[in-house]
Amino acid sequence: MKKIIFAFAFSFVGFTSVQAQAPVDTTWKTGGYFAVNLSQTQFNNWAGGGENSLAINGMLNVFCNYKVEKTTWENALDLGYGMVKLSNNPLRKSDDKIELNSKYGRLAKGKFFYSGMLNFKSQFAPGYNYPDDSNNISKFLAPAYLIIAIGMDYKPCDYFSVFLSPATGKFTFVNDAAIADAGLYGNKPAYFDSSANKLIHGKKFRAEFGASLSAKFQKDIFKNVNLMTKLNLFNNYTDKDAANRKNIDVNFEGLITMKVNKFLSASIFANLIYDDNILIPIYSELNGIKTQTGTGKRVQIKDVIGIGLAYKF
Repeated sequence: MKKIIFAFAFSFVGFTSVQAQAPVDTTWKTGGYFAVNLSQTQFNNWAGGGENSLAINGMLNVFCNYKVEKTTWENALDLGYGMVKLSNNPLRKSDDKIELNSKYGRLAKGKFFYSGMLNFKSQFAPGYNYPDDSNNISKFLAPAYLIIAIGMDYKPCDYFSVFLSPATGKFTFVNDAAIADAGLYGNKPAYFDSSANKLIHGKKFRAEFGASLSAKFQKDIFKNVNLMTKLNLFNNYTDKDAANRKNIDVNFEGLITMKVNKFLSASIFANLIYDDNILIPIYSELNGIKTQTGTGKRVQIKDVIGIGLAYKF
């Protein structure tokens, strides 16, 4: 599985490069955005107090789109990774993202297309619930999410589209025994079978079937300022718990990029996730010591603000 994903990703980037160097073909449109942001805070005899810090964050967005007559095919690869070092603590991961999107459409009528969509998400490196840095709670393909959907795509203009699918398969992979045993990602956790007197390990795979909606907006809202937003919703038809069938998985992303000059830019990224199947560690603090007291369903929020080197191609 890992080799297939890497092969596909490298093929995609390589194909994009070839297309960029080939003679202009109006049926293909390729491009991308690369940025590296670095920040440092240093204190020395500072009365107000503070902690020395060093952070670096990088992102790569590549697209390769095809459009001719009644056919469209949109492909995008988004990668992100960041590290932060606080005082004398070792380097810690601050951002980690792998996302691949592919959507094929055939004109039905007007602005409506019969479409099929594929979405894959995972991360590069192990993740931890700090201050616990001994037991990782994520790594490459643990978890990973694959969504395959068939439906209708409404595209009133080049910068906005809404894809609605009544037939969507969502597959969760937890390709690590210890992480799968914890059951943090909707997979069945490990349990002890008293009748067989043995431990039954957690499931590494979970399949769901339901309906989904995906909306995307991307446009230059001011000179040298680009706004991109994505909203993905999913409802599982097949959950055995009737109450859970009413829950909707939500994933919202927003990215603002501001170009200062040819090589300098600023970016603001925000990501909000709610998935009823994902359990988040809950902590209590006593006398300055944090202790995990359990897990629960929570809204996940991440934001990344950066200023640094960037190149748009």
